[in-house]
Amino acid sequence: MKAVQISEEYQNKVFAMLAAILWLGNVTFSVIDDENHVEVDDNEALSCTADLLKCSKTRLMEALTTRKIRAGHEDIVQKLNYSQAVDSRDALAKAIYAGLFDWLVEWINKSFESARNFTDRFITILDIYGFESFVKNGFEQLCINYANERLQQYSNLHLFKLEQEEYTSEGIDWTRVEFKDNQDCLELFEKKPLGLISLLDEECTFPKGTDYTFAEKIKKHLDGTSCFQAERGASFRVKHYAGEVTYETMGFLEKNKDTLNFDFLRLLASCESPLPQIFATKLEEDLQQRTDPSRKNSSESNKLSISTKFKGQLCRLMQRLGDTEPHFVRCIKPNTLQRPDLFEEDLVLQQLRSCGVLEIVRISRAGYPTRLSHKNFANRYGFLLPTTSLLQNDSLNKCVAILHQFNIPPEMYQMGFTKIFLRAGQIGSLEDSRLRTLQAIIHFQKLYRGFKVRCYMKKLKRVTLYLQSLIRGKQAREKYQIIFRQIKSAILIQRFTRSKAERQSFLILRHNAILIQRAARIWLIRRHKNASERDSSSGVKSPSEQKEHPDLMDEHSEDEDSEAVSMVPEKKSESPSCVSPSELENLENRLVLAENALKDKEAENNIMHQRLKEYEARWSDYRAEISSLEQMWHAQITSLQAGLSTMKKTLASQVSQTSLAEVDVRLLARSSAIERRAALHILPANEDEDVDWEGMSSEAKTPDNESISRTASIPPSNLSPYHSGVVGLWREFEHRSQVFIDDAAFLKEVKSGETKASINPDDELRNLKLCFNTWKKDFKHRLHETKLALQKLGDVEQKSAEKLKKNWWRMRKAHCKGIMAHP
Repeated sequence: MKAVQISEEYQNKVFAMLAAILWLGNVTFSVIDDENHVEVDDNEALSCTADLLKCSKTRLMEALTTRKIRAGHEDIVQKLNYSQAVDSRDALAKAIYAGLFDWLVEWINKSFESARNFTDRFITILDIYGFESFVKNGFEQLCINYANERLQQYSNLHLFKLEQEEYTSEGIDWTRVEFKDNQDCLELFEKKPLGLISLLDEECTFPKGTDYTFAEKIKKHLDGTSCFQAERGASFRVKHYAGEVTYETMGFLEKNKDTLNFDFLRLLASCESPLPQIFATKLEEDLQQRTDPSRKNSSESNKLSISTKFKGQLCRLMQRLGDTEPHFVRCIKPNTLQRPDLFEEDLVLQQLRSCGVLEIVRISRAGYPTRLSHKNFANRYGFLLPTTSLLQNDSLNKCVAILHQFNIPPEMYQMGFTKIFLRAGQIGSLEDSRLRTLQAIIHFQKLYRGFKVRCYMKKLKRVTLYLQSLIRGKQAREKYQIIFRQIKSAILIQRFTRSKAERQSFLILRHNAILIQRAARIWLIRRHKNASERDSSSGVKSPSEQKEHPDLMDEHSEDEDSEAVSMVPEKKSESPSCVSPSELENLENRLVLAENALKDKEAENNIMHQRLKEYEARWSDYRAEISSLEQMWHAQITSLQAGLSTMKKTLASQVSQTSLAEVDVRLLARSSAIERRAALHILPANEDEDVDWEGMSSEAKTPDNESISRTASIPPSNLSPYHSGVVGLWREFEHRSQVFIDDAAFLKEVKSGETKASINPDDELRNLKLCFNTWKKDFKHRLHETKLALQKLGDVEQKSAEKLKKNWWRMRKAHCKGIMAHP
């Protein structure tokens, strides 16, 4: 029930209704008088039923033992006997069970409708119990077999009548197949007023009617029909399509009556549980709709019988089936013992014959199960024809062309007036060709659509990238403008902030200077005052004191401050009483302020002295570092000089005196050229440049501008390039050494303060050290390559000398042989 969205509360209520039905079956009655009237036993079954239904126990007992009949404007209470009370109890249980079943079906349908979009299309499966024939057959078997007769007629109508009528109306060459028609049996049940159901309802209305009188009545009125046969006693026989069935009329009248009265409806409506109230509402509406209009004013108990209601429900079911497209599934019962692996041939053959399965097989074999209108057939398969055949406008001609195109033999189809009929299996080849053609068309469409989509995607990508570039460019420009304005604003704010800070610093400095000046002037004024007081007490001021402070009068004569001038006496003869006490107090206050300012300046002076000591300590460290770097440079230069001297000695041992003289002349010319290049600022200006010693002129010039050819003075041993390389290395070493020494000395002077320059000596010193290490590494590499080249040249000269000696001896021998041959 959770799957169909029934809450736990309603699940408990459903279980309570089922339990109430079970307890209601255990309710018993006791006879209380001679007329067989009864009362309900007050036991556990009655209490549990009342509690589960949530109704009054007294009202339940009254509903089970009495019946109210309305006569005119009065209600007459009639007590029930034992059999009537039992039937009344069973009717109440059936009503609750039927109401619960209908409520569950309605809830399930609603849950299915909410789970999907409701449409007019649906699939319904009708599963009906098969034909029943027992030893004793009663009212229930009669209703079930009547429903099977109606469904059999519906099956025959669709499988036999309608199909053969369609063949006849379309003009098809067709041999009719005979089948069993059960219309006579249906008329036996449904005919009015002498039908079986009509006679049963009529007998139920008679107060003194019994099952025996009903049997006599139907034998009297239906004995002449083909499907009815009277039997002895209260029995009769009906010839159904599946065989003859004997029915006993015992209990027909009681089962056909609808014993549920309005007392039970009032009882269910008074229950506190919601489900009985719902059942009462549904039953009351149903009873009002199904009340016989001809007997509406007689009494409330005159309702439609069970057989009449069953007939009406069956008619509505057949009407519903008529609005749909039916498909039938026949179920064959293999045996009557309900055992597995047991097959009774006679029973199965009887069922096949009675159900008309054999006739259905004959019609299917001889018939045309596939049928389509000419227009629908041409529209569905017309595109499979060649282009020339598609020009035909007539649907019939198109159908014939399609059949000829696929080589369908004439005996496998027939052309009707409006439809084409095909035998089983012929439509498959057409569907296969249609499916293959559609798949090819879909594949081509897929490729073409994919190509179009890819083209569109590429175009969209290009446009998107272009738009993105425009948008990103605009965003970048806007961001740049924002950043530019922010930077500009920040610079402006910094400028004003710095100017304000500098202005405040200047004002503070000026204020402090004024305070110092004021304090100094006050001190001088006090000193002068004291001196004046002493002079006034002693008489005239001594000339020595005037000589001792000559600057006092000069300072007061040059001071522009009106306050200070007013306090300085202009004449020596004035008495000290010219200065008022308020002025003295003001001067004292100013003196205190000046002393405080002087203390602040002294504190600042101490801080400056401490910073100066720190700078001196750092300078001593820098000097120690520079001295260590100078020592390291001197050691490296010494090692390089030793290497050059060793190279020169090696070169001197390999070259003759004449060559060395010429080389010295060339070295002098090279040195003069280097000096001229240095005078013309051709030598490298910084440490990163290298001198192109090989790119100089091939001729060396003397100081007297006399050209000396290398080839004329150096032997043909090709030593000139290597000699020039060695000289170039030597000159480069001398130049770079001097440059590094001069730069180090300059940085030392800058750091010591002897020379002023707008550079950072520490950073320049590190750069100089880095340049020196780089040049040193490169110079060692080139020196090593030159040494290897000289060694290789010595080996080549030795080999050439030996070769020349061998050639000379060979020529000597040849000359001797020639002399001997020509004496």
